[in-house]
Amino acid sequence: MVGKDENTYDVQEIRREFPILERQVNGHPLIYLDSAASSQKPRAVIESQREYLSHRGAHALATQATDAFEGARETVREYFNASKSSEIVFTSGATDSINLVAGTWGRSNLTSDSTILLTRLEHHSNIVPWQILAAEIGCKIEVVDVLPDGSLDLLDFNQKLGLKPALVCFPHVSNTLGTINDVKTLTSLAHKVGSVVLIDGAQAAPHCQVDLQDLDCDFYAFSGHKMYGPTGVGVLYGKLNLLESMPPWRGGGEMISSVSFEEPTTFNIPPYKFEAGTPNISGVIGLGQAISWMKSVGVDKIAAHELALTKYAHKKLLKIEGLKIYGTAENKAGVVSFLVDGTHPSDLGTLLDQLGIAVRTGSHCTEPLMKWLGVSGTVRASFAAYTTFDEIDALVAGLERAIKMLR
Repeated sequence: MVGKDENTYDVQEIRREFPILERQVNGHPLIYLDSAASSQKPRAVIESQREYLSHRGAHALATQATDAFEGARETVREYFNASKSSEIVFTSGATDSINLVAGTWGRSNLTSDSTILLTRLEHHSNIVPWQILAAEIGCKIEVVDVLPDGSLDLLDFNQKLGLKPALVCFPHVSNTLGTINDVKTLTSLAHKVGSVVLIDGAQAAPHCQVDLQDLDCDFYAFSGHKMYGPTGVGVLYGKLNLLESMPPWRGGGEMISSVSFEEPTTFNIPPYKFEAGTPNISGVIGLGQAISWMKSVGVDKIAAHELALTKYAHKKLLKIEGLKIYGTAENKAGVVSFLVDGTHPSDLGTLLDQLGIAVRTGSHCTEPLMKWLGVSGTVRASFAAYTTFDEIDALVAGLERAIKMLR
């Protein structure tokens, strides 16, 4: 994965493992700067799914598939340093994971007197499930403010912990601003007032090593497709004592211990209690392969590469007249959101696409944050293990060309 010198990061060698990067878009080589939405997949992930889908059927092969499925669970456990594989619940993604917590732990533990503490950095997936639940049971939602640089207002966070919230939720990394929150400190502060902590880790899992036992959070949610894995698969980590106390999420096969018309149905142990029906076996196997791929490259090397890219992008983009970057916190992941005076973000995105440059435009599922920023949306460029400095240069050149056309 790296060059002859083990300390060298060979991005060209890494790119050769991603078939889609060989594509042309509108007559131009694809420049993919939308990895915060969904990262591309290396051959190891693609082949793992192809292998499963091509050979499923016979009983022996079904057994092998089960072994691979549970092997992937152990891969996730080991990589994220959960204490037990039974704390790893497979879901369809981070959104599904958060909804699972809201629909089970939330309905069982929150009352009309409860407070849920969120932040203004949240993705809609960590807002709407709690709003639905609050409307149902009458609990209150409080929101922590953000500082002008896009970092969390720790003074406001501490003040609102004084409300003794039953649940505290925050993103590990902002999908819009790239802000990396000090989630270990936030978790510790929340635990001191007796709060349960849920972390949205969808944007952190691809960019940094996550140690769940060190963080000590109660729940952690993430998606496979953000971290070089397939779509339609994700994980909810939950402390075992919490998972054991929670009622089932959906009914069906696998999640039961015994079913009878004469006696009450009894339920399986975690994590199976929350995995009703036929799971996304190929997706889970692909997620396991994605984690193995990240480990083979070195997550620390990926993080260092992305940090260098982010600093370079800030420097180059700020040379464009009228361009403003939103999210300038000192600790950032590989996300750069910006606007250019006199242009609309969707117009910039359309013109860049004509040059083969894929970026994301809009609110990025963070409408409350956009309202706080005083904008309707931004252009977002986001980076991954395969992004190059030349691609950032191409983005800058493409923007300059687009701006001339729009002005």
